[in-house]
Amino acid sequence: MAGELPEFYFRVRENGATVFRVDTENRQRRIDMSEIAVVNIKNGQIKPHGDHQLTTDEQEVIEDWMNERIAVMDTRAIDDIYRAVDYLNLTTHWAQTRADDAQLEDVTDGLLLAMHDLRSVLVRKKADRLLKDRQ
Repeated sequence: MAGELPEFYFRVRENGATVFRVDTENRQRRIDMSEIAVVNIKNGQIKPHGDHQLTTDEQEVIEDWMNERIAVMDTRAIDDIYRAVDYLNLTTHWAQTRADDAQLEDVTDGLLLAMHDLRSVLVRKKADRLLKDRQ
């Protein structure tokens, strides 16, 4: 492998990651990964693995990773919303130009209910923000 490997590897999981210390300084020059902690992004918990005691440096690296991961997840979430707007526009174009009656019959009720639900939430949230701004 070209270049230096990082000292830590984060195996991403749904709510966080499993943290490994990467070691290549051994006789065989093999990559050894030792699990040192499990991270939960949702509640901010860092649990050392087994009997391992996290050092201050390890704790700082993990906390930095957590902050970066939260930022990435936030960016992805808003990007997904912008993508949803694009999909709604593409769906409108499809319904208007290419969809046949059977296809429209299959999707109309689901789309109408989802759009009604979304519209209701957006209108309520907009009204809440307007009222809050007036106070």
